[in-house]
Amino acid sequence: MMQISESYKQKNSLFNAMNRFIGAVNNMDQTVMVPSLLRDVPLDDAEDLKAVSGANGTNGGAYFQQVGDMYSSYVLLKSIRNDIEWGVLQGEERRKEKAVVVEAAAEEEDDLEKQFHFHLKGLHAVLSKLTCKANTLTTRYKEEIGCGN
Repeated sequence: MMQISESYKQKNSLFNAMNRFIGAVNNMDQTVMVPSLLRDVPLDDAEDLKAVSGANGTNGGAYFQQVGDMYSSYVLLKSIRNDIEWGVLQGEERRKEKAVVVEAAAEEEDDLEKQFHFHLKGLHAVLSKLTCKANTLTTRYKEEIGCGN
């Protein structure tokens, strides 16, 4: 009984959500042999765009709403994967960001746990939706080239 509970918690961990997303993007990247075939192929699902939104009504899917074709989504998903694997900020930007974070943390230290849980839930939700997007793009690419399964 304890193992079921632990595996359920592990399944929903942020680490595993990131691994699922990175795996889905890696699969997409290996499947899409000719990314230029994705150019001008519309994201045919308006529901798909609405599904990529952040927690609590925030617009986490703003990138996908601005992106008009599957190629742009492909590039965006790979970019997000690279940001997760290698980090977002470099050099001087990182030092500036660190100074801002230190100032903000000093002002809002009482709410750190609440902020952490809010952002963790939001990040987990966005990663899950991006994983679905990568899987959908892979499937659509296969359909476009006539591969089926």
